[in-house]
Amino acid sequence: MKQKTYDIKKIRGDIDWKMIPELNIDNVLWTDDHGIRAKGQLCCDDENLYVHMSAVEKEIRAENTEPFSPVYEDSCLEFFFMLPGSDSYFNFEMNPNGVLNIEFGPVNAERFFLSRPDLKKYFDIRTGRTKEGWELYYKIPLKFIRLLCPGYKFEGEISANMYKCGSKTVNRHYLSWANIDLERPNFHCPQYFSKMYFVS
Repeated sequence: MKQKTYDIKKIRGDIDWKMIPELNIDNVLWTDDHGIRAKGQLCCDDENLYVHMSAVEKEIRAENTEPFSPVYEDSCLEFFFMLPGSDSYFNFEMNPNGVLNIEFGPVNAERFFLSRPDLKKYFDIRTGRTKEGWELYYKIPLKFIRLLCPGYKFEGEISANMYKCGSKTVNRHYLSWANIDLERPNFHCPQYFSKMYFVS
């Protein structure tokens, strides 16, 4: 199977999401296919990486409201990425309530949660319901990434995956953009990340 790739477009000025390429989160993993699907979009400027994800999902679960609560049990959209030359990766997981959990670290080791008291403002978190399901928007400031990866710039490539899940939804589901060839549910598998490229 040919490995998927995605181009992260560099923008100037306001974002027109209609002009940003979509990626399909459509690999159905470990459960029956309940018709749930998702899409993702990414773009950046010199200061932020911008994320838009949306889900086609009729029966939405949004029970978790507190930081560090298990949003993966709810209807959840996730973005994992690893910078070049690193064995650690970021994971951003969010439910329809805008509860964002962020972790950083290597796989099979001590990963740790990252948070701030002004999390929603700092990451400019927005969520909403749509005719077909729900969607989210947020930004990842470059200065945030540089706290752990000094000197990093939005250029070259990253390894990444995007996911849709809900382990306690009416129809339990797990979907990915880049396919995962494992027997049991596990998104923490950077060996199955695919390449994303920053392009002008």
